[in-house]
Amino acid sequence: MELKENAYKIKNLNDNGVTVTLTLVEDIELEPVTQQQMMLEAINRAIPDKEMKEQLQPIMEAMLKAQPQTIIQSYPQTSITITMPKRNYENYGKPQVGESLIINITKPN
Repeated sequence: MELKENAYKIKNLNDNGVTVTLTLVEDIELEPVTQQQMMLEAINRAIPDKEMKEQLQPIMEAMLKAQPQTIIQSYPQTSITITMPKRNYENYGKPQVGESLIINITKPN
């Protein structure tokens, strides 16, 4: 049985008095990437011919340098929504928005 353990940050909490619903997203640190880097990588993937890539690379870099450098942090995060009885939520220590939880995901044999 393979165990996959990840930290998830609570983004939203809804308590209706009977049940508590937590919305969690992967708690990961992202490396900043410029929009220019992402565009150059996309162009490199789109052009299969190596010679053409070598010719276009300096032109694209020169064009993109004139653009403002927007730093973005991008990653397709996993999101989980859990609804549980309020008593279970209280037994877990009443975690709040912004706090992290460890989620273990296993596949039964």
